[in-house]
Amino acid sequence: MPYWKVLGALVVLAVLAGNVWSMSHWSESRGVYDDVCYLRQAHLFQRFGPGGLDTDIARDDDHYLSAKLREIGYPGWSDPAMAPCHVQMPATHKRVLQYPPGTGLVMALFPAGFQVIPLYVAASIVVFGVALAAIAAALSLPALILATLFGDLAVYLMINPAKASYSMAPTMATCALAGFLTTRMFAASRPGHRLLLSLAAGLLIGLAVDFRLSNLFLASGYLLFFAFCWLWSRKAETLLQGAVFGLACLAGMAPTLLANAINAGSVFSTTYGAADATAPDFSFGIVRQYAADLQFLLLALAAAATVLILRRRGGSGIRNVALVTAGNLAVNLAFFLSHPVFTPYYTVPVAMLSLWSLLFAFLTQPAVAMEGGLLAQAARA
Repeated sequence: MPYWKVLGALVVLAVLAGNVWSMSHWSESRGVYDDVCYLRQAHLFQRFGPGGLDTDIARDDDHYLSAKLREIGYPGWSDPAMAPCHVQMPATHKRVLQYPPGTGLVMALFPAGFQVIPLYVAASIVVFGVALAAIAAALSLPALILATLFGDLAVYLMINPAKASYSMAPTMATCALAGFLTTRMFAASRPGHRLLLSLAAGLLIGLAVDFRLSNLFLASGYLLFFAFCWLWSRKAETLLQGAVFGLACLAGMAPTLLANAINAGSVFSTTYGAADATAPDFSFGIVRQYAADLQFLLLALAAAATVLILRRRGGSGIRNVALVTAGNLAVNLAFFLSHPVFTPYYTVPVAMLSLWSLLFAFLTQPAVAMEGGLLAQAARA
């Protein structure tokens, strides 16, 4: 097995090397409005430090944004009122960036003019590292093949569809790490370890919200699971674990909440415009678009694996992972299928978080199955 694992790691490394070669030829000026806005976000952090949370377009006194818009041929490059990705906030009388600050903050770690390539390479290396952990955890040749194939897929997805939005690179890396921690959280036998892992998983999910606001729904399955277990058992330990996860998630979201307060006037006010902050409106047209996209395959795989695990007789730890995944898939699909806008990456985060969680639950099944888990504790109460 050790030699086969080395071979599996080399196969995934080959995909990573191909990705890095492809990424090395990317341009930061591909004519996409969202790209310019994320670059402006990074520029604000490099210029003002933490003060970059204030994205008021009036702060473009160095003409960074207008120059970038002119560079891609945007017709209203000189008119702040026509700036893309910016929304007028009635409460603060500011025209601000609609995106949460996380993507720009990460990009600001790299030098101006060379931010996109290192962002994607760094995120791909994180995903590669989690794939190596999956390969190392495989206990049989079929499990090793599964881990290798999924590692290849996860690394490949860092180019397509993750390239469609700069926010997807850190989101994909965060989902991979959170999927690993989810299984570890339910496999932990000691209460202290469970709380520590719950804190880490919650913090990662919260940080994901700083990259994409819709990543907030990634926490739904966890919170529903903890709430159900506590209502069933009424145990203080269950309540504490859920509270630790929720508070850690809130702490991870702190940059977004602070940015909302600065730009929109309240931590609970969104900086997104009316086109995105709309009431649910289910449409079969949106469903057809998802059904014809790669996202459908990822979602179908996640749903099938969830059902398979729930139908099999296994330890409560692996079933807990599947129950969290089921809740996450249900809530996220309910939101995105009723959202009037479609993109090739909207449901990819929940699909990848689900698949990473289920993969590690499957790979570590003997260890996970020995642990009681919250659901078993609730059943015995």
